[in-house]
Amino acid sequence: MRIISGKFKGRKIVAPKKLPVRPTTDMAKEALFNILNHRFYFDELSVLDLFSGTGNISYEFASRGTEQILAIDSHYGCVKFINQTTENFDFTIQTIKSDVFKFLESTTQKHSIIFADPPYDFSLEAFSKIPYLVFQNDLLEEDGLLIVEHSKHTNLSNLKHFEYTKHYGGNAFSFFSKATEING
Repeated sequence: MRIISGKFKGRKIVAPKKLPVRPTTDMAKEALFNILNHRFYFDELSVLDLFSGTGNISYEFASRGTEQILAIDSHYGCVKFINQTTENFDFTIQTIKSDVFKFLESTTQKHSIIFADPPYDFSLEAFSKIPYLVFQNDLLEEDGLLIVEHSKHTNLSNLKHFEYTKHYGGNAFSFFSKATEING
């Protein structure tokens, strides 16, 4: 895994093999950040990284100047790895070891971007719980964006607040916002 842009562009990060993760590919990550670059100023963002795994997405935001990043994962090894990497790179990423759904049910903090990368084998019901909790608990800032990464075979277009999906190889990103109250 490598950081594709920003202050630490090109730096490689090697995660322990024993972590139960599937890092976002460089191609998909680059495409995603090209979309975000046209919509946001990275140094003004507050980012919530759900199912953060290796911290791959958090590092991209941090390398681009985002200072308010909160990474949530239930796996102790993932949280420990993100903390070590954060210290090595002097990032300002905070971590919480928690079940993502329990966290979303209890937090009240709003964010500019909420990125969720749950296991690809999640049921549609489990996937749908992410936007439901985010919007039910009003966790996005007014012009904020929820991005859910999933397999190209998963279709989230029927969920409330859905905007659009972009496909990159076997990966897909579905975008949700307050502006899209009910899908078209």
